Amino acid sequence: MDEILPAKQVAAAAPVAGKSLGQSAWERLRKNKLALGGGLLILLLSIVCFSAPVLSKVVGHSYQEQNLALGPVAPNADHWLGTDRLGRDLFVRLLYGGRISLMVGLSATFVSLTIGVFYGAISGFLGGTVDRVMMRIVDIMYALPFTIFVILLMVFFGRNIVLLFVAIGAVEWLTMARIVRGQVLSLKQQEFIDAARILGARKRSIIFRHMIPNLLGPVIVYATLTIPGVMLLEAFLSFLGLGVQPPASSWGLLIKEGAEVMEEYPWLLAFPGSALAITLFCLNFLGDGLRDALDVRGSK
Repeated sequence: MDEILPAKQVAAAAPVAGKSLGQSAWERLRKNKLALGGGLLILLLSIVCFSAPVLSKVVGHSYQEQNLALGPVAPNADHWLGTDRLGRDLFVRLLYGGRISLMVGLSATFVSLTIGVFYGAISGFLGGTVDRVMMRIVDIMYALPFTIFVILLMVFFGRNIVLLFVAIGAVEWLTMARIVRGQVLSLKQQEFIDAARILGARKRSIIFRHMIPNLLGPVIVYATLTIPGVMLLEAFLSFLGLGVQPPASSWGLLIKEGAEVMEEYPWLLAFPGSALAITLFCLNFLGDGLRDALDVRGSK
C-alpha cells in the first residue's frame, strides 16, 4: 500500500505557478512610481486634448472665437489660462495645439519605427555586402542637414501637416535601424535561429516570425523615448516657422507666439512651455521605466 503523505508535505511538493515575461515586466513597472505616474498622466492628457471640441463647449469658448477689443487678458474666472493678443482663449488653443503635437509625435514615431525596424532587421540578418551598403546609406542620410531637408520639402511640396509627419519620420528612423541591426546581429547567433534554419524556414519567415517579435522590448522602449524627441523637434520647427502653420496650432507654435511677448504677457509662454515640458518628462519617465521592466538580466 502506498504511503500517504502528510498534507504539509503534499503542499510543499506542489509545483509553483510560473510567471510570463509580460507579467514579470508589469510587476516591475508597477513598482516604478515615476514611470507609472508618467504613463497615467500622458493617458489623461491625451484624453483631455482629443476631447477639445467637447471641453471647449464646457468652458464656453470655441477655437475660432477671437475678441480684438478684449486683447490679451491674464488668467481669470472666465478665461482660465488667459487670452492671447487676438483675444482667443489660451486654454482652448492649448487643447487643440496638444492634439497636433501628440499626433505628430505618435504618427512620426510610428513611421520611423516601421521603416527602421524592417530596414535594420533585413540589414543585420543578411549581413555581408548588403549590410554594408544599407548602413552606408544610413550614414549618408545622417550627414544631411535636417533643417535644410525640411525647407527643401516645403519649397517643392508646400507647407502642410502631412508633410511634417513625412519629414520627421523620414529622418527619425535612422537611429532605430542601427539599434535593430545591432540586436539582430546578436539574435541570429542564438540556437532558436539555427533550429529554424535546420527546419527549412525561409529567410523572410525567420526575419518576420522569429527576429522581429524578439525585438519588441527594445523597440517599445525606444518608441517611448522617440515620441518626446519628435515632439521637441516639431516644436523647434514651429518655433522657426517651418512647422504647423496658422490657423492650426501646436504647442511649439504657441511657444513661439508667447516668446515674442513674454515680457508683457508671460502667461502666453508659461502655460504652453509647461505643457510641453511636463509631457516630455512623463514620456521620458515612462521610457526609463519600460527599459528597466523589460530588462530581464538587469532585474535579477
